[in-house]
This record gives sequence, C-alpha cells and structure tokens, in this order.
Amino acid sequence: MWKLFTTVILVAFKYHIEQFWDDEFKTLDYIQEPFNDPVSVQHWTAQGYTSKICGGLCDMRHRLPSWAGKFIEIYEAQGWKDIGLAFYRMSTDTVMPVHQDLYKRYVELFNLQGQETSIRRALLLLEDWKPGHYLEVDGRPYVDWKAGDTVEWVYDLPHMAANIGLEDRYTLQITGHI
Repeated sequence: MWKLFTTVILVAFKYHIEQFWDDEFKTLDYIQEPFNDPVSVQHWTAQGYTSKICGGLCDMRHRLPSWAGKFIEIYEAQGWKDIGLAFYRMSTDTVMPVHQDLYKRYVELFNLQGQETSIRRALLLLEDWKPGHYLEVDGRPYVDWKAGDTVEWVYDLPHMAANIGLEDRYTLQITGHI
C-alpha cells in the first residue's frame, strides 16, 4: 500500500513590518564592492549587461542607523540566529541580474559548512516603491510596494533587482539561520 506524503517547501513569502525607521539609512557610508562571484559577472557581461551590477553596501562592519538593532530583535524573536544586516543603495542604471546568493563570508563566519539550507534571507524595502524600481524572487515580480514590505526566502533562491528609475532604491538585507 502506498502512503501519500505532503511536503511543504518554503520558497519565498511576503509580509509587512510596520515602519518604525526614519531616513537615517540615506546618510550611511555606502561602499561600492564588486559582486563576490566573478564567474557570474563574466557571464552577465557576456549576456550584454553593461550597467552597474552592484549597488552601494553598508553592512555591520560600518556605522548603522540608530534603530538597526530593532530588526535584529524582531528576527531573533522568530528564532533566527547570528543575524547580519546590510543596507543597499541602488542608484539609477544599476541592475543585479538573476543570481543565487553564495553566503561565503556568512558560512565561514558562523561555521555553517554543510548547513547552508538553514540560512534565511529577508529583503526589507525601506521606502515606498518608485517608478523604475524592481525586485524579482523565484521568478515572481514585486513592484508597487510600501515601506516595510519584506520578501523572505530560504538559502539559494534565485532573485534579481534593478533600478532603472531616477531615484535611489534603498533596501535592508537581513541574513540569519535557524
């Protein structure tokens, strides 16, 4: 006799965090760092991507907004561990083609080799959507968002982002594991 098993696989889901932050994220010291996978960058260039590929980054190695710790508290309450925050600013003509995050530094820092599927990523949109701002996770597009809308996914789900608008696009990337 065959038994029927139902497995629910968490892919990506969207939720909203009520806004408690101000515009302090706009005054951070953003640094332009190259994408950490040169093979992907070479592939994207061969596909015709000639715009900027990565936005500016301000992570926990730098000064963060005074209210940043509240995000760590929110996710710790959800059972996340070793939470890292990274603020991103995408200026006009920045395109981050479809990719899967590698989490190299995170895996090494928290000794998660072989446990990568326990890693979670949440992308919080810090401002209301503006024309030309785009996010896609697992082939699903997100536009017309409100500040606080968040898309969360497990480990290596394909995603992309772009700013072909005229105003900077700001997000907060939250990484942890369960």
